[in-house]
Amino acid sequence: MAEERARHAEVDPVKAATRGRCPHCGEGKLFAGFLTLEKRCSNCSLDYEFADAGDGPAVFVILIIGFVVCGLALWTEVSLSPPLWVHFLLWLPLTLILCLPLLRILKGTMIGLQYKNHAAEGRLSENGDGSE
Repeated sequence: MAEERARHAEVDPVKAATRGRCPHCGEGKLFAGFLTLEKRCSNCSLDYEFADAGDGPAVFVILIIGFVVCGLALWTEVSLSPPLWVHFLLWLPLTLILCLPLLRILKGTMIGLQYKNHAAEGRLSENGDGSE
């Protein structure tokens, strides 16, 4: 039992989850599908109920890839002035190719950060004034 705890202590939850692995043990799968989470880890039985990345990964993907693709599209338009169909041919596939893998990576990263920092939904205290 002590060996198992020591081994799990060596796992960086953010790196493991970014690679699609359990943030606790680094062994079991985090995702059942492309973006769908497993119910629990197949290796250490960690319940993934805590994991809720929300819209965070999508927002970061939009900001990062939008900046890159819009910058390249503007540079291409100013430098080369290609017809509109060239823009569609270049930027739509590039956007999909860049967005989909990054979305999975960032979702895993955010789940790993939630696990590492013990993040949970905010709760009101019993007396209702925000103090404990």
